[in-house]
Amino acid sequence: MKPVLLFMAVALTALCCNALKQEAFAPEEVYRSEELVITRISENTFEHTSFLQTQDFGNVPCNGLIVRDDGETLIFDTPTNDKSTDELIRWIGKTLHCKINAVIPTHFHNDCLGGLRAFHEKGVPSYAYSGTIALAKENDLIVPRNSFSDSLILKVGRENIIAKFFGEGHTKDNVIGYFPSEKVMFGGCLIKELDAGKGFLGDANVNAWPGTVEKVKKTYPDVKIVVPGHGEYGDSRLLDYTIKLFKTP
Repeated sequence: MKPVLLFMAVALTALCCNALKQEAFAPEEVYRSEELVITRISENTFEHTSFLQTQDFGNVPCNGLIVRDDGETLIFDTPTNDKSTDELIRWIGKTLHCKINAVIPTHFHNDCLGGLRAFHEKGVPSYAYSGTIALAKENDLIVPRNSFSDSLILKVGRENIIAKFFGEGHTKDNVIGYFPSEKVMFGGCLIKELDAGKGFLGDANVNAWPGTVEKVKKTYPDVKIVVPGHGEYGDSRLLDYTIKLFKTP
């Protein structure tokens, strides 16, 4: 009887410690310069934010995501230019002491692949949806070097990372990224922050947009953190808000 009780006590202690560890985590800004901000949003994910000067919307903050496990990282969306991308690469090496396994632009606009050249110069593999590669070529942009047709699973350390195309919305080619072990989604510009407007619609399929996000929500019902392409991250309410926004005339 005593060994059973001892085992139960040890298991309960471990469970409590894990629960306390999860509750103790608080998001934290870990790096800031004039061109780049990095915020730790879960144990192994970091939001990177750079800036894009636009004619219609001014100097726009643009988000991406760093996912980490066991000395390796993967990045969704580049910073907006090579300079801030070099800064991000240096920070990952010096602060996280991690290798960059891959970068995945989530659509063809500059806020997703504007710094792709810097990754290529460092020998970092790039992956993108086939539609993104076609649009990058069509618009004479730096082209990702590896293609996928529907979804992609890559390893970071011991964990799987998913990139998947669900349909048109902000662009014809927008994909989302997902980190299953921490239930963190990078929605990119397909997903809006709470209370955002519709934003740039020059390449959008507004009619398809809410249905695409409904598919995302159905596929990942347990998502805990959702990072949009612009603005504040949150939870699944960002998916609901985006669906409602584009269902409204």
